[in-house]
This record gives sequence, C-alpha cells and structure tokens, in this order.
Amino acid sequence: MAEIKLTKMELRIQQLKLEQLRKYLPTLQMKKSMLQLEVSHAALEIDRFVSHLGVKQERARKYAQLLTDPSFDRLVNATQIENREVLYDNIAGINVPKLGKIDFEKTQYSLFDTPLWFESVLSDIRDLIVARERVQIAKQKKQVLERELKEVSIRVNLFEKILIPRARGNIRKIKIFLSDQQLAAVSQAKIAKKKIYQRSLEVNL
Repeated sequence: MAEIKLTKMELRIQQLKLEQLRKYLPTLQMKKSMLQLEVSHAALEIDRFVSHLGVKQERARKYAQLLTDPSFDRLVNATQIENREVLYDNIAGINVPKLGKIDFEKTQYSLFDTPLWFESVLSDIRDLIVARERVQIAKQKKQVLERELKEVSIRVNLFEKILIPRARGNIRKIKIFLSDQQLAAVSQAKIAKKKIYQRSLEVNL
C-alpha cells in the first residue's frame, strides 16, 4: 500500500473517500440481503420442480412395457425437442434464466394406424421432458444468483473490514500529524517571540 501524504489536501481526499464508501455500503448490504432471499426462493423452487418431475417420472414408468411396441420409435421422434426458449428476469440487477416455450419435433402419423394409447403417452412424456427442463433451468438460475451473492459478499466485506477502516485510519493519522505540526509551530512562535523580547530588553539596557 502506497504511503499517504500527510497534508490537508490528502485529508480532504480521505474524508471524501470515506463519505463515498459509507454512502455506497448500504446499497451493497441491501443487494446482499436481496440475493440471499432470492437464493432461498430458488432452492425452494428447485425442490418444487424436482417433486413435480418425480410425479411425472413415476407416471412415465408405466409405459416401460411399450418399449417393444412398433409405435415406440414414432413416439421417440415426437418427443424430440426442436426449440427450447430461455427467457430472462432481472433480479437485483442481474439477469437470471427462466424456461419459456418448448417446441417438439413435428411428426406426421395416422390416427387409424396408431394405437389408442399413443396420444396420451405422448402428452405425458412431453410433460415429463418439460418438467426436466424446468429443473435444469431452475438450477442454472440458482447458480447465477449464488455466484452474484458471493461477489457482492466479497465487496461488502472489503468495504466493512478493509476500505472503511483504512480510510478512518488514514484520516486519524493525518489529523494527528497536522495537529502535531500546528503545536510545533505555536511552540516555535512562542520561542521566537520570547527571544525577540529578550533581545529588546538587552538593547534597552
């Protein structure tokens, strides 16, 4: 760390710096609190989506016997994702992802040449895939929030434990030095005045 100048100008600079740090710190602390709350909400959201996914997975297990059905390949093709839309929300100044629309591959099939269960199973499996994608996006959202929380927490600690105490220490150091200088100047002035007075007495004698 560079040695500070023990001058009135440097004192003013350090005082302004301390003022700015104190002014900005509450904003950082508020952002940290908001992010902590959002991370908690994101964790609850993941739990809810995972629970929903579990229900969909349990339902899909019933269709395991259909793996050998000739229509199964057609079913697999109809559940391929063609496009997954990811939207973004702004939370505490950062963009976090959320799942938008999911488009599946369009497949042509004849209702007369397709088993009765096909439409129902297709709908359930597509729901399962959407639930899985929702969990993945929710986890990404939580990761983004946690990363931002970590960075903000580091900055809050930097302000509270290093920058603000350092500015206070610099101000105190400069004030002590300037005060000592002022006392020394007053003392020297008194000594000089006394010498002048003594010389004037000697001259008069």
